[in-house]
Amino acid sequence: MPAAPAADAKPVNWQIPLVVVIVGMFMSVLDMSIVNVAVPAIRADYGESTESIQWISTSYSLTEGVAVPAAAWLGMRFGLKRVYIWSLIGFTVASALCGLAGDLGQMVLFRILQAIPGGVIPVTCLTLLFRMVPMDKIGAAMGIFGLGVTAAPGLGPTLGGYLVEHTDWRLIFIINVPIGILGVVAAMAVLPNFPAERGKPFDLWGFLTIAGSLFALLLALEEGADWGWTGYRVLILLAVAANLMALFVVIELQVKNPLLNLRVFTYWPFVNSMILNAAISIGLFATLFYIPSFLQSAQRLTPWHAGLVMAPLAVVLMVMMPITGRLYDRFGARWLAMLGLSINSLGLMMLSQINVNVDRLEVVIGTMIMCGGTGLAMMPIMTGGMSAVPPHLADYASGFSTLIQRVSAGLGLAGMTAMVSLQHAQIMADRSGLLSADGADADPRVVAMQANGQEGLLGLWQQLGNQVQAQTYGNAFIVAGSLTLAGVALAFFLPAGRPSGGGDAPVAH
Repeated sequence: MPAAPAADAKPVNWQIPLVVVIVGMFMSVLDMSIVNVAVPAIRADYGESTESIQWISTSYSLTEGVAVPAAAWLGMRFGLKRVYIWSLIGFTVASALCGLAGDLGQMVLFRILQAIPGGVIPVTCLTLLFRMVPMDKIGAAMGIFGLGVTAAPGLGPTLGGYLVEHTDWRLIFIINVPIGILGVVAAMAVLPNFPAERGKPFDLWGFLTIAGSLFALLLALEEGADWGWTGYRVLILLAVAANLMALFVVIELQVKNPLLNLRVFTYWPFVNSMILNAAISIGLFATLFYIPSFLQSAQRLTPWHAGLVMAPLAVVLMVMMPITGRLYDRFGARWLAMLGLSINSLGLMMLSQINVNVDRLEVVIGTMIMCGGTGLAMMPIMTGGMSAVPPHLADYASGFSTLIQRVSAGLGLAGMTAMVSLQHAQIMADRSGLLSADGADADPRVVAMQANGQEGLLGLWQQLGNQVQAQTYGNAFIVAGSLTLAGVALAFFLPAGRPSGGGDAPVAH
């Protein structure tokens, strides 16, 4: 395949265009975490069941997963600048519609419309970065770019909690409108033009197979806890996902113009970086999901106050990312990744000690250490992998990088949630069996609470549930911390020394 026409044409001033690209990236990633905080308020406003309201998040995840594989082709076919601008416009308009939705049906429809550009934006942003920035400055650029990737999820619970508690949940969508308008105007003014490949055909069968596979996989992950992980619906979806993925691989290796070029996986540093970033993503999103849930359910914090506990997490990432980028330009990926993964694992292991009465300062310290390691490792790992891929495959590598990061985070979180659910049921049954209400082994606490009627027993049951929740969440953090600790060994095989750019000779393993 010939090199992309503009692969070597780097703009002289890339800093301002990079800031514009970060705006779109920040919007798309922020939306993933900020909406979850508002779901209870939306449910109360619409009067819907918990199962129904979850489709606000499920519809977005499914549609985004389908849109991501087509993003690389859209950028090459219509031009990166044009696709980025139209994606920002689409995301902004859909966000406004979500804020105006009158019922759940409208909300789900508008979330689907929002997810289409939401899946295209991250791939386009990453490709633009590698087209615009000289290779000797790529670490500094990725450090700044990382603010949009990692700081946004950390800010989501804080900002969302404030808007829900003190204003109106609709503002979590409306807030995207002025930001999107400014981003579009700035993109039209400062982003460089990269020539499009007008004659590039669309790989329809490749798209249908990968889109169908991801849709089935993500639906199984989203609904597995409710449908049962061994239920026939989940097993059928997983079988469909596996077979369509196998068919996709066969198609992509045979067509002349593949939708996603699988030859990027012949470059071991890229493959290695995808594995390591998947491990980091699992730990990060597990923290963002379980800690606010624990603080609100077990310690009875409001969404706003739970968000404040998470705020230092975002601050650490915002401080670390630019520093790490400059360190990468000097030392390369290997040692930063090994150190960062070790620190990340330490923070997760500290979080595994949570209990009902844990001091919030301990939670803050644990999340800050975990995010310090994330900030030190994530961008060097991603940049080291992307830099090993030749320029003519960079667009495909961007697509796979975004796709694997999103799917692995969802897959890992779903797997840990399934483990948490099973452990929760088992531990609750075991501990409940120890609380005998009569006979010689009767627990005096139960006997005393029986005398106080139903309310006394309910309090004991809630206390037991909170303790079990803390224990199962702690076990989930042990798993996540073990994954990142195991990644230290793989990180040793990342490139070391000053980055020199993607090579042309694949190293297959």
